[in-house]
Amino acid sequence: MITGDYPATAVAIARQAGVSADAIVTGDEIEAMSDSELSRRALAVSVFARIMPAQKLRIVRALKAGGAVVAMTGDGVNDAPSLKAADIGIAMGGRGTDVAREASSLVLLDDDFGSIVKTIHLGRRIYDNLRKAMGFILAVHIPIAGLALLPLVTGMPLILSPIHIAFLEMVIDPVCSIVFEAEKAEKDSMRRPPRSATSRLFSSGLVVWSLLQGALVLGVVAGIYLVAAARGMPEREVRALTFVSLVLGNFALVLVNRSLDSSLRGALRLDNHALWWVSAAAAIVLGVAVTWAPARDLFRFGPLHADDLAVSLVAAVALVFVLETLKRFWHQRLVA
Repeated sequence: MITGDYPATAVAIARQAGVSADAIVTGDEIEAMSDSELSRRALAVSVFARIMPAQKLRIVRALKAGGAVVAMTGDGVNDAPSLKAADIGIAMGGRGTDVAREASSLVLLDDDFGSIVKTIHLGRRIYDNLRKAMGFILAVHIPIAGLALLPLVTGMPLILSPIHIAFLEMVIDPVCSIVFEAEKAEKDSMRRPPRSATSRLFSSGLVVWSLLQGALVLGVVAGIYLVAAARGMPEREVRALTFVSLVLGNFALVLVNRSLDSSLRGALRLDNHALWWVSAAAAIVLGVAVTWAPARDLFRFGPLHADDLAVSLVAAVALVFVLETLKRFWHQRLVA
């Protein structure tokens, strides 16, 4: 809290607002400090009293020099320099001056500081959901590309044709654009420190994690394909079994990527109607493609038996548990 009020007034208001007022720095003390000393002091103090406009600007610069991400609120003409210098200037829309609003990055239309908290919460949710969607879309295309290339390398029958790719994309696109967008905020989103200004949306940790997920799904589905073909299963049945396993593997990726840090149990507790609608639609279309003869011919599928479906389901469940276990060890790299 930076104010021009007297120290006693500033301390009383800070305590009412829940701001620590154990230590306080006045404008006269700031005048006697060097920039480096002020930078160290500013990071340890929450209340500044009897501050002049030029000193507000020094405090903002000192906090930024100490590595802090600075958001500055204000409503007067004398707040404009510090609002402009902060990483995020936030002006009051109701009682704020035109100069303050022009110098700011954001304007609070309701002049309610609670809106700042809501905005940060929403921003972190959007940022996390973008990362989840990006990680998923990289991971999910690895088994698709692998299964497209595997028959070319081994000389075995093709698995994927344009109709199969179209079906997969009809699942992947809604997941990325609707399902992940509708995900709730992570439970610790407001307990994290601000991310570094140099951090990347698609970090190396997320890339490696996505590649690992995709590689595991590819390994499992390719293993099912190779074993089924080696046992003499008819080509169309092999294709059906492999494709069903691939679709279930993709949904395993959706479940794992719903949260960057929560367990599967915690992620399943998060309400997301879009996920269940997309899952239900995909399950219905896949069921028709496997059981209805005209659709089965279109997909070049053979009939699947209960034991075949059991293999696919067990493989998908195993993938979820393995990836959830690995995610615990990779958590810090994902949220960094």
